[in-house]
Amino acid sequence: MRVIAGKHRGRKLEAPPGDLVRPTADRAREALFDILGHGRFAEQAVYQDAQVLDVFAGTGAFGLEALSRGARFATFMEKDKTVRAVLSANVAKLGETAHAAIVATDALKPPRPNGPCNLVFLDPPYGEDLASPALKALATAGWIAEGALVIVEVAARDVFAVPEAFSMLEERKYGAARFIFLRYGGSGEHVRVN
Repeated sequence: MRVIAGKHRGRKLEAPPGDLVRPTADRAREALFDILGHGRFAEQAVYQDAQVLDVFAGTGAFGLEALSRGARFATFMEKDKTVRAVLSANVAKLGETAHAAIVATDALKPPRPNGPCNLVFLDPPYGEDLASPALKALATAGWIAEGALVIVEVAARDVFAVPEAFSMLEERKYGAARFIFLRYGGSGEHVRVN
């Protein structure tokens, strides 16, 4: 698993041993960041100068990819101690310690943030129906800025209920994964399934 583009392009990211995490395939991550980079949801690349929240962070691939491409700061939320150690090592290895924070918490019971984030990645374990409850908890705690773009990854066949205050913009399937693009607050501009 590698950083796809930006200042850390090609740098390898470590993953914990065994099945503690299920990293998103490089090709799916590349396709996602291509969408985010081409002005589909904003005038410029969505990650440019963004405050990023990477929930169920695992290796940190989403947040680190965003930092590599120009995000201002990334907060990684991960409750597993072993996984956090690998995540911390990945952040340090890329020299992003000053632009990152790792929060040891359950996404269903998040603490109060220092400030809201305008780009959110949520990649919970497949098949456990954690995405909607986690989004509700994060929004209630103040982690998600009004108008933020939220990308949820679920298994292609998993059911996902869009929580109140979120609007679905579109969804895309990549192999076993499905990316759901949401806007927090306001109304959705369109719904498109590819």
